[in-house]
Amino acid sequence: MCDGLHLEATRSILDDKLVFVKVHAPWEVLCTYAEIMHIKLPLKPNDLKTRSSAFGNFSWFTKVLQVDESIIKPEQEFFTAPFEKNRMNDFYIQDRDTFFNPATRSRIVYFILSRVMYQVRDNVKKFGINRLVSSGIYKAAFPLHDCNFSHKSEDLSCPSERYLLYREWAHPRSIYKKQPLDLIRKYYGEKIGIYFAWLGYYTQMLFLAAVVGVACFLYGYFNQNNCTWSKEVCDPDIGGKIIMCPQCDEHCSFWNLNITCEGICMLWKTHVQDNVTTDEPRAPVLSLLVTLFLEFWKRRQAELEYEWDTVELQQEEQPRPEYEAQCTHVVINEITQVKRTLWRWGSFLSVKLLVNLMLLCSFCFQILLIIASVIGIIVYRLSVFIVFSTELPETLNGTVSIQKYLTPQTATSITASLISFVIIMILNIIYEKVAIMITNFELPRTQTDYENSLTMKMFLFQFVNYYSSCFYIAFFKGKFVGYPGDPVYWLGKYRNEECDPGGCLLELTTQLTIIMGGKAIWNNIQEVLLPWVKNLIGRCRTVSSAEKISPRWEQDYHLQLMGKLGLFYEYLEMIIQFGFVTLFVASFPLAPLLALVNNILEIRVDAWKMTTQYRRMVPEKAQDIGAWQPIMQGIAILAVVTNAMIIAFTSDMIPRLVYYWSFSVPPYGNHTHYTMEGYINSTLSIFNVADFKNQSKGNPDPKAVIPTTCRYRDFRNPPGHEQQYKHNIYYWHVIAAKLAFIIVMEHLIYSVKFFVSYAIPDVSKSTKSKIKREKYLTQKLLRENHLKDMTKNMGVIAERMVEVVDNNLRPKSE
Repeated sequence: MCDGLHLEATRSILDDKLVFVKVHAPWEVLCTYAEIMHIKLPLKPNDLKTRSSAFGNFSWFTKVLQVDESIIKPEQEFFTAPFEKNRMNDFYIQDRDTFFNPATRSRIVYFILSRVMYQVRDNVKKFGINRLVSSGIYKAAFPLHDCNFSHKSEDLSCPSERYLLYREWAHPRSIYKKQPLDLIRKYYGEKIGIYFAWLGYYTQMLFLAAVVGVACFLYGYFNQNNCTWSKEVCDPDIGGKIIMCPQCDEHCSFWNLNITCEGICMLWKTHVQDNVTTDEPRAPVLSLLVTLFLEFWKRRQAELEYEWDTVELQQEEQPRPEYEAQCTHVVINEITQVKRTLWRWGSFLSVKLLVNLMLLCSFCFQILLIIASVIGIIVYRLSVFIVFSTELPETLNGTVSIQKYLTPQTATSITASLISFVIIMILNIIYEKVAIMITNFELPRTQTDYENSLTMKMFLFQFVNYYSSCFYIAFFKGKFVGYPGDPVYWLGKYRNEECDPGGCLLELTTQLTIIMGGKAIWNNIQEVLLPWVKNLIGRCRTVSSAEKISPRWEQDYHLQLMGKLGLFYEYLEMIIQFGFVTLFVASFPLAPLLALVNNILEIRVDAWKMTTQYRRMVPEKAQDIGAWQPIMQGIAILAVVTNAMIIAFTSDMIPRLVYYWSFSVPPYGNHTHYTMEGYINSTLSIFNVADFKNQSKGNPDPKAVIPTTCRYRDFRNPPGHEQQYKHNIYYWHVIAAKLAFIIVMEHLIYSVKFFVSYAIPDVSKSTKSKIKREKYLTQKLLRENHLKDMTKNMGVIAERMVEVVDNNLRPKSE
């Protein structure tokens, strides 16, 4: 026995050297530790009326999406209270075998095993199953699945919940159904249950965001023929006669503007991706959707806290075994007289100071790595662009159709994005180890504190790692290039890179697509393919005649271990995606659609791997999604700024509006009405070829006729002007309009966001009523039962007192 637990050793039928130790928790042990851990258990069935669904008239539709109740029966709701052994009769105990659900049983057993002492050496206590596993004394420690996922258990008393979850949750045919959250919570615990509840809620928000993004995309697609500026670019008499200046030194030649019309790139660069009509409403609408998602998720989270009895979780969460092992200083609370182990104050301060110093040094080192990688990518772009400019047409000689799609700019952008993605994945491994090392050294008290601390550190590293290249393309690339006669150079050697002729928005979209798509593919390989291959190899190695009759514990042992931080990485993956969808949605309207498709598959893939490929995790309590909630709120606030700046500085929306309302008509324009005609000619400055410096002069084709002037993207005065090559009046109008747009958009959206946040309470009125009603009824029930017991006991005492008095007053018999 081990602290009341019953241990049963069984030798493996496949490996004689392997022994399984099965742990059984008797009823008395479960009751004792349920009281110690302040676990809430049923008092009586919930008699509160539930509100009818808002979709009552469409019950036939919602029924299709619901899980079949004849297969997975709805969980009965109870009023609950912290368990007390001396009031056991007050609790709703119909069957001792089902009073503690599987997740609660496993949590109690793990609580005991993680704290039981097994050795004392040199006054140092060693305890906990985790240390035994890490030292190699035990190979693993895990709760068992209840049956095989592919068929029900033959034992009639077994609920076969794993089989039900696989059939109605993880199987591909159930991809359109809602998740059975109550059964997930019952089988895997609240922590996993709230993750899937949040993921499902986030996916619903993505559906609305995807509708907005697709509508904007389709509007741009079907109205591309009405785009005046794209027609001018592609017109042989306009764009075909505009000669553009070389985009690099020595190796680049002059080129005609209309070559950017060829292929699918022009479809994105003109009206589909970057159009005035959809840029303005798209970002505010999606910002509002994100705000509504965060506020309504708080309400949904409050409902789950009530339904899953995690409202007072902070009171019942116990210290981590690693914390208890290191903390030897005992402090007694003066009010409650409860003993609590803490670090000594001097040690606590020194450790905190050292942790903060380590975090600061790590973050600075990370920033330096990111800057080095970004500079490396920039140098790569500059070098490879020259190579592609000279070699690509020769290499693709005779393949005209390919050249339409694979221009030097496109080839450079795609290859640079792929290299950037590989660097991001490599740096992720480094940052992950650094964040875990610092958090372990910090030694948080509870598991929730540990994960929140690790979450903030890891996300800080990942934020800079994933988004730095996108921020560079959106806000820095092509902004400080000078002009053809006086270009800006990196390190005195490399000419600063310019945006694609259609703008940097296309390149930002390429970067986002490659990183989001590559990350999704890589995560699926890590999370699905690798465990499946490992399990397949393990089954091949253990093939024997006895495999068909191997017991449940032997089959589970050969499954993969998910690890304590397995769920942390699932959250991190989704939060990084949330950042891509919100921070850069103004540049890529189809990002929510891609994220939606990924998440629909992600829910079922995660369910499949947990149900079929991984050992059952130790169930844990969770009140909410932890530090991920404020992280999402911070991303949502930052997204307003980034999208406003992308629209203002990266897209061409503001210059087009300025031209339409100011420079197409007098006094600056010659048209009699507001129009976009002449926009291209107005936004391309003129440069005199004779003003080229030797180092910045291109190397045109010897057979080609050298023009006297060329054009470039900027708002500068023409040669011969008294302030030639200085910024013209159009430039200052555009700058003023961009700043005004950012200020107005930010204040407007922030005002709406804060109003919505204030107007929508975090806890719904019905949930507050349920909590108050439950507290009242449970107190009343416990008090009435206590009074009944007191009355009953007083009655017995009174009867005994009467008997004693009667015996004393009765005359003695002769």
